[in-house]
Amino acid sequence: MAARVARDIAPGSYVNLGIGLPTLVGNHLPAGSGITLHTENGMLGMGPAAVGDEVDPELINAGKVPVTDLPGAAYFHQADSFAMMRGGHIDVCVLGAFQVSVHGDLANWSTGAPNAIPAVGGAMDLAVGARDTWVMMTLLAKDGTPKLVEECTLPLTGLGCVSRVYSDLAVIDVGPHGARLLETFGTMASQVEDLLGLALTTPAGLPQP
Repeated sequence: MAARVARDIAPGSYVNLGIGLPTLVGNHLPAGSGITLHTENGMLGMGPAAVGDEVDPELINAGKVPVTDLPGAAYFHQADSFAMMRGGHIDVCVLGAFQVSVHGDLANWSTGAPNAIPAVGGAMDLAVGARDTWVMMTLLAKDGTPKLVEECTLPLTGLGCVSRVYSDLAVIDVGPHGARLLETFGTMASQVEDLLGLALTTPAGLPQP
């Protein structure tokens, strides 16, 4: 999934990668692409995850994962980082999600469970501040229920903010006109529809039964 997301990021973009699966995208960006990674805890120019002797406990991303920095990287106050997010200076953000609706609504900060710890972080700022908000998630939850739904039932992070969902089974555009299946992985378009219980717009050329 991470490699597939990385493939769609335009050269020269400023990109924020959310906590969890999205952080893996940074390991698949091609050298020389000019893509600059931004972290909400105050860094521009983040490199791939740090390993071995590269690990510096004071150099971490927003998810507290040790990372590397690239030549020309800059560090700044978290307030400045949020100003970048809210001011529309981020081209793409990639977030995880508990649910996404076919209209692009996002629910990714709380499962709604009584004992769940809410963790909205900077997701609401990114969701509405980035020029494009993409979600990277498994298409089904651990209990087998769909995470791409007609209407979100979990607490919302943002309305109509997501434009594309990258999952383990398919890439799907979402928005005002509903969901459009772009690509499938090892499955057929009809099987994706059956799993989700949704009718998806399907372009010609995708595997059919």
